[in-house]
Amino acid sequence: MTETLRKCNRLTHFLSVLRFRDLLRTSIFGLILILTSQLPIHAQSTLNTDALREYIETHRQQWDIPGMAVAVVQNDRVIFAEGFGEKKLGEGIPVDEHTLFGIASTSKAMTATAMGMLVDEGLLHWDDPVIKHLPEFQLSDPWVTQHVTIRDLLRHSVGVGRLTGNRIEFMPNRTRREVMHYLRYHEFEQPFRSGSVYSNVMYMVAGEVIAEVSGMSWDEFMATRLFGPLNMNRTNTSITQFDANDENIAWPHQEIDGEVVLIPRRNFDNVGASASVNSSVLELSRWLRFNLGEPGVLNGVRYVSEGTMREIHHPQLANRMGDVYGPINTYALGWDVTDYKGRRMLRHGGATDGMNTNLVILPNEQIGLVIVTNNFNRFMSVLANHILDELLGEPATDWNERIWQANQRQMQAAVRAKEAVDAARIPDTQPTLNLEAYTGTYHDPLYDTAEVYLEDGQLHIRFWNDDTQVLTLEHWHYDTFKASWINPAKREKLVYFTLGADGEIELLNVTWTLRPRMLQAGIYPADYTRLTRFVKQ
Repeated sequence: MTETLRKCNRLTHFLSVLRFRDLLRTSIFGLILILTSQLPIHAQSTLNTDALREYIETHRQQWDIPGMAVAVVQNDRVIFAEGFGEKKLGEGIPVDEHTLFGIASTSKAMTATAMGMLVDEGLLHWDDPVIKHLPEFQLSDPWVTQHVTIRDLLRHSVGVGRLTGNRIEFMPNRTRREVMHYLRYHEFEQPFRSGSVYSNVMYMVAGEVIAEVSGMSWDEFMATRLFGPLNMNRTNTSITQFDANDENIAWPHQEIDGEVVLIPRRNFDNVGASASVNSSVLELSRWLRFNLGEPGVLNGVRYVSEGTMREIHHPQLANRMGDVYGPINTYALGWDVTDYKGRRMLRHGGATDGMNTNLVILPNEQIGLVIVTNNFNRFMSVLANHILDELLGEPATDWNERIWQANQRQMQAAVRAKEAVDAARIPDTQPTLNLEAYTGTYHDPLYDTAEVYLEDGQLHIRFWNDDTQVLTLEHWHYDTFKASWINPAKREKLVYFTLGADGEIELLNVTWTLRPRMLQAGIYPADYTRLTRFVKQ
């Protein structure tokens, strides 16, 4: 009996060990599944490059894009980098993978990365108050001035909106510090940290923090600490840095009155940290690789710490809901963070006069792509989605038809809105006073000086004593004038004068278009504007 009991005990122990081993084996296998699900997916490329070339060329012509270039990165390799079309309309000189384009607001992620380098060095922290490094920084609200942090600058949570951007300029002949001085007169569009208000000038301030802390200008820091180490040797921060002997540079174009035309290059230096970088898709492929794989590492060399890169890529603020990229969008530090068909996606667009960029990465899938063009368009969204679907093995979607039709509807609505404004013009009216009475110097605390002068019998407005910032006035009705910029890319607007109680001109009223409904139709009417009342001095 005792021996039988002993054998039963041994059998029970043996079965317990087996159950424990099975449990352990199952747990380990489950742990492996959990861990591997977090690892990047290294699929072989399925990109049909011949078909892609044909697709790009066909639709480039449909969308009236003179020239463009595309680069695709997968699993730390450049699997596609080519140019299409021409650098300058009518000259026939082809774009290639080395052609420089203005990459506009995709510069912001580079500025955030530069800031991250200083964080790694312990010279500043993301949550440092800006005034710790720039004591002269001042906003219209003293309490907010004391509490704005570097993080707030980079995630668009200050509440101060647009002064300058892809279709507007603000004191382009003034220095960055001079522009920063005028921020104390800039109204808040929504309360501090209550949401997202996109602001190029806040990134300009971030660039000045980098300059103050590093002892180098933002431009010098980018060249020596980011572009040089990443072997982005032709990438620069200003059109003034273009080599006179370098002909491989794209020219900007814009659709005006139904025709795509060449327009002047525009200098964005005074808000450089937000939008002034110029680069090629081949060099931008290195930037993509730097942000993929082990973010902050390129060719086995770590330039930015893992923790800092995680912070840069981490969602910081809810942005907007429901667009072509996903059901919800957030903003990190210089990156939009959303999803593409269930995959985490980081992206940013860029638009300056005649230059348009779309830069996308899928971190877990180890896919990145960049598209640059020299005309404003929505084909970049079409092409990005088309490439992603092919690489991900998703069912084909006719993105071009879907977005083309949406674009046509938007264009038609914008044209109708502009025609309604034009139709409201009242004929056969005259200005209240003779034209000489409208001349003089006008002032606004934020927008500073506007000079109205008469030349060859026609009124003009010159802003900021800058001969590049001139409008020619044509009488519209009563004391309203249609004002056309000498730079055709900036289009035209309506301005009007207000008389005081004494019957003399008191105010010059200028409505700045901060974002047009659709640039191809013109810059008015618009849903995002700012009315400035300049007082006659």
